[in-house]
Amino acid sequence: MSGVLTTDIVLPGMPSLPALYRRAVRHAAVRTVRRASPPDVLPDVRHRVHGVVADLGALTRFQQLLGSAARDTLPSAYVHTLAFPVAMSVLARPDFPLPLLGMVHLSNEVHQGRQVGAFEALDVVAWTEDLRPHAAGTQVDVVTEASVGGERVWTGRSVYLARGVRARGDDAATVRRDDRRPAFDPPVPTGLWGLGADTGRRYAAVSGDWNPIHLSGPTARALGMRTAIAHGMYLAARMVDEAVPAPHGALAWRIDFATPVLLPGTVTTSFARTAGDGGGSGGSVVEVVGWSAKRRRPHFTGWVRAE
Repeated sequence: MSGVLTTDIVLPGMPSLPALYRRAVRHAAVRTVRRASPPDVLPDVRHRVHGVVADLGALTRFQQLLGSAARDTLPSAYVHTLAFPVAMSVLARPDFPLPLLGMVHLSNEVHQGRQVGAFEALDVVAWTEDLRPHAAGTQVDVVTEASVGGERVWTGRSVYLARGVRARGDDAATVRRDDRRPAFDPPVPTGLWGLGADTGRRYAAVSGDWNPIHLSGPTARALGMRTAIAHGMYLAARMVDEAVPAPHGALAWRIDFATPVLLPGTVTTSFARTAGDGGGSGGSVVEVVGWSAKRRRPHFTGWVRAE
């Protein structure tokens, strides 16, 4: 964001994701009729919700979906799930310049100072920044922070792409995509993830993220996709949980998405542990790659560092 934040909005409670998606549909219709001008300014606001507490039943279902053991701390990706409606409420604002529906998730990076107890109340704040051109459209960062009693315990940065949407002054010729992708040399596989056609709906049921591109072939095709694709955060959650099944202290991780995982589908994975990241931060690092063995194309790369 440029300049000083002018508005700090405290929401009365956690927004409803289905209601936010309905709002996004209405905004999309208005944009079509009005042929909105190119995006150039992000809303200069932060949205906050105080006292967010995990629902233990929903948390258990989330852990069961991942196949992880139940524990009394929140999985790092589940903190994202809890905070996601606050971030979505910023993206669903009428003055947010990009169309929410159909936005593509490019990456996520999380830095967590300590483990968060399942009964702790979180104060969540979210905002957007760094609207910038991309070879395929316009991208933006969504930053989310979670605090407990004034102590910031979790920070996430998500990058999203609005395909085909050009920011004001963006000359597409100056942001060229290099179609000559380097040949993908897959590492030694260590596992397989078999994802059924209902994976998107199952994850939506435990996360509340009912984005139509993840639910079924027809709903995904209505938004320009070939078929339904797996949620990026579902892949991230599995990656983090498999890399560090029971973290005890600080945790950091990143995932970069390359090509969508079509549903149903199979992801071949490689998890390789190293002694450290070479940056002097200590801890062990797990480097992760997920790819399509049939098409020899990467789906995502990432890393997880536990301290």
